[in-house]
Amino acid sequence: MKINVMTDVLEANDRIADANSQVFDTNRNLVLNLMSSPGAGKTALLESTARALKGELRLGVIVGDIETTRDADRLEKHGIPVLQLTTGSACHLDANMIASALSRMDLTSVDVLVIENVGNLVCPAEFKLGEDFKVMVLSVTEGDEKPLKYPMMFRESSLLLINKTDLLSYTDFSMDDAKRNARMIHPDLEIIDVSCVTGEGVSGWVEWLSGRYREKFGANTRA
Repeated sequence: MKINVMTDVLEANDRIADANSQVFDTNRNLVLNLMSSPGAGKTALLESTARALKGELRLGVIVGDIETTRDADRLEKHGIPVLQLTTGSACHLDANMIASALSRMDLTSVDVLVIENVGNLVCPAEFKLGEDFKVMVLSVTEGDEKPLKYPMMFRESSLLLINKTDLLSYTDFSMDDAKRNARMIHPDLEIIDVSCVTGEGVSGWVEWLSGRYREKFGANTRA
């Protein structure tokens, strides 16, 4: 008899993810699963987001890392709720990890909750966490062929942020090729070019967040 262990694991994970989603909806949280390779700039993006969202939407972050609290420490300096999940050897977050952490964060004080997943271009896309949207960060220092090499990440994402555009002139990265490759995988993928150094695209990213919050809850804030 053949047993598909991975199918069983994903089905069990999805049940917990559905329960997480109900918790988030009850607390009026827009939830994003932020994914990328290591070093693509997720934490720098969240620092820019924290500054840009002040006075509009309240940001909270769950940080997933294999080791250290360096990213969480950086984000805490911006005065937002931050929760660190250290996975040890696990290369991604799963729904059970998120469920076990929710009691340690006051979700009523958060409008937009970003789950900063472990840097990895494979496993994070397979595991639902209870999020509303998956968002992918691709930096220009990585290579414009990444959508073709790691298609699931791009297929599962609703938005692609092409980050570190301030470094574009120092690389052979082709924005046109990257976007073409991404849309070969996901024709309806939204794409925003971003630089956390120059601020390019940050307002567009914040407008995207505000729009998704309004779509879900019919208002820009809880007030």
